[in-house]
Amino acid sequence: MDKEKVKLRNEKETLLIPLYCKYLESQKDSPIIKDEKAIEMVNSIEYDYEQLQIPKQTYVTICLRVKQFDNYVNNFLMAEPDSIVIHLGCGLDNRFKRVDNNAVEWYDLDFPEVIELRKHFYQETERYHFISSPVMELNWLDSINAKNKWVIILAEGLFMYLKEEEVKLLFQSFQNKFSINTIIFDSYSALTAKSIKNHPSIKKTGAVIRWGIDNAKDIESWGNKIYLKEEWYFTQSDEINKLDIGYRILFKLMSLFPMARKAHRILVFQIGDIK
Repeated sequence: MDKEKVKLRNEKETLLIPLYCKYLESQKDSPIIKDEKAIEMVNSIEYDYEQLQIPKQTYVTICLRVKQFDNYVNNFLMAEPDSIVIHLGCGLDNRFKRVDNNAVEWYDLDFPEVIELRKHFYQETERYHFISSPVMELNWLDSINAKNKWVIILAEGLFMYLKEEEVKLLFQSFQNKFSINTIIFDSYSALTAKSIKNHPSIKKTGAVIRWGIDNAKDIESWGNKIYLKEEWYFTQSDEINKLDIGYRILFKLMSLFPMARKAHRILVFQIGDIK
């Protein structure tokens, strides 16, 4: 079978980084994340993944991030089974299949060329939909009828590529569109956002990091009824116990220093009335 050729540049090319990390991790005996679809896609896409030069610490962090996002969605769907989930900048992620509870309505959104690539591996259903659009072309919101349901918005590895005013506009747009929603995203500190330009994978793809934030509660000032619900650090992950001794020690040391903990973390915000 002919392999799919990939021609993605800059931020779009970075979607191959988590895909390859999940591919590598899924082949372990005791993986942090198990995703057979990632193995299928890597074997079906013509691309030299080694050129991404993914450092071991980045690989570990991405696997921990994927697992924690899955945990959040699973927990929310246990409380609100028929929620709507919108996965912004979905890339080639298989999260819908990993967490599907047979009730959730799911929207995967990404650039048109990314969605076209997804269509080689996934099919839409009555509950699973594609949105082919840049995230900042906000007319895509018109395609979603929330039906007064709880809306969960995921932005994994996305907001750092946007400008702060763009992230703020998204928050305000979600507040205007949905009666109540939860936004889950990972964020760099301001220092990390400035220094990560030297990261080998960022340099290879030509992607540009535009935003980081030190005090997550500052986001509450962006509008009414915006609440920081959780600031989760990678040092909190139970999956660290699956790492080799060197990385278990590294994460233990990182947990002792606020600057290290906040360099990259996951933030959970609720917009709307508290339930």
